[in-house]
Amino acid sequence: MMVAIQLREITASEASRPVARAGEGARLPVDLSERRLVKAAQEGSEEALETLFRRHWRRAHRAAYLIVHDGAAAEDIAQEAFLAAVRSLHRFDRRRPFGPWLHRIVVNRAIDWTRARTLRRETGDELIEERPDPGAGEFATHDQADEVTVALRALAPERRAVVVLRYLLEYTPGEIAKLLELPRGTVNSRLRRGLDELAAGLGELGP
Repeated sequence: MMVAIQLREITASEASRPVARAGEGARLPVDLSERRLVKAAQEGSEEALETLFRRHWRRAHRAAYLIVHDGAAAEDIAQEAFLAAVRSLHRFDRRRPFGPWLHRIVVNRAIDWTRARTLRRETGDELIEERPDPGAGEFATHDQADEVTVALRALAPERRAVVVLRYLLEYTPGEIAKLLELPRGTVNSRLRRGLDELAAGLGELGP
């Protein structure tokens, strides 16, 4: 329970920070609902696509980073996920929210990237060089965030993903189950084990 509270406190802390937006100063058509934005994008509006990108970029990038813990990879994954979403936009049901659909693509790609990196390390195909991650500063708001980030790295990618979705992106377990197309029981099990492992990891990092 304490780990869940720590995760929520980090989320609240980040929510109070100003959000940097691509193309700062450009006017956002805030009068358009997201459904109308998606419809316009489906009809070929570049302005609507740009607005969707600006609205969802930070959370998509954040989700990718908290799973892969690599700034450059997270940026690539988030960009590739958005491009994949654009390519499939003509099939998207506008009655559904755009954000969770995009996050599903991001999270699945981030899990795949993490699995592939783990495999490369196990087979000795990747040279491991510990160095400061230029992407970390955007998400580590204080010492506690640093500790949680370190502990998250030790989780299996699947458990890391559900913890990030639940406590840092604030999806409900039911929403996560739909988003990842998993049974609700599987999501709950991964959450419990993930939190247990986080608690153990944070205990080892503590004084």
